[in-house]
Amino acid sequence: MKLTAGATGTRTAAGNLRARVARAGRQSGQRIRLYLVVALQAGLAAALAWLVARELLGNPEPTFAPAAAVGVIAASLGKRAPRALELVVGVVLGIGVGDLLISLFGTGPWQTGVIVFLAIAASVLVRGTGALMTQAGGTAVLVATLTPTAPDLELPRTVNALVGGVAGLFVMLVLLPLNPMRMVRRSAEPALDLFAREMTASAQALAEADWDGARAVLDRMRDADPQLRQLVAVTTAADEVVRLSPVRWRRRRAIAAYRRGVTHMERAFRNSRGLVRRIGTAVRDEEPVPAALPAAVEHLGESVRLLHREFVAGQEPVQARERVLHAVREAGVACRQDLGFSGTIVVSQLRTAANDLLRATGVPRDEARRLVREAAAG
Repeated sequence: MKLTAGATGTRTAAGNLRARVARAGRQSGQRIRLYLVVALQAGLAAALAWLVARELLGNPEPTFAPAAAVGVIAASLGKRAPRALELVVGVVLGIGVGDLLISLFGTGPWQTGVIVFLAIAASVLVRGTGALMTQAGGTAVLVATLTPTAPDLELPRTVNALVGGVAGLFVMLVLLPLNPMRMVRRSAEPALDLFAREMTASAQALAEADWDGARAVLDRMRDADPQLRQLVAVTTAADEVVRLSPVRWRRRRAIAAYRRGVTHMERAFRNSRGLVRRIGTAVRDEEPVPAALPAAVEHLGESVRLLHREFVAGQEPVQARERVLHAVREAGVACRQDLGFSGTIVVSQLRTAANDLLRATGVPRDEARRLVREAAAG
């Protein structure tokens, strides 16, 4: 009998390993496809910027135009339009500070150090980000070191910055914009699948009084922060695309709903970590666990699956709301039975997470609270 149980455990572990490897492979493939599109955008923007700067504007040294275009494309998956503005502002700031100080003190090693220091200090005073400070400092270096051998560098470099920034924005918003729904699906699917899967695993650990299982779930949920941050970043990028790209305007409503929901889904996930922590405590302390409590946790996880499915399909998340409230009702049944201290906190944390998930479906704050209270009362 022990051998049979051991063999079953081995098969289960092997199956879990294969599933994790398959998920990792899918996620890697999705990232590769996304970055290949970004690489194509960067190449197209660089070529366009070079052509405009060299052929249309007659700039014999158009190097910075494609460099600026690539900088805009590669700056991040989100907030590219602000990054383009920062890049141009950084160039102008570096040129202005460099020109002023060179006219006063000339050029040399200490002058270069002072110019860079003051250019970056000026960018800090205007509350610039790292990108703006880097661009201001880099431009100041070029102005300080190249002005003696290449006079009249300032205007061409500024024009190149403008050309590169505009070319980058034109490519990523008009010529070859990312598909916002595909971006969101690819990022949301692994994050929300993990959320739902860990809720199911924690429900199983609670039902089977498996303290090691509950602790393993908590460890995995703590390690999921990068996926949550990626989901927020990608949703922000998708929102930027649908707001600024005429080609993607028809997706504005769906992406707006997803972006509003992501904030509340992230809160629900973090609140669920507290729930899992208390599940482990309840199991460790051998508290009584009514059958309705693991069922409530499992229904909460299923509501996350339904929410993602209905959002992607562009449907009103009615089924997700119903499943969330069903989880709260089950938790209410458990609360009216024999529960220990940690079990009571599990119910409280579940209600908090349920409120967050209802908000993610578009339910207003006061309405979400009312629905949770009514469901908890049975």
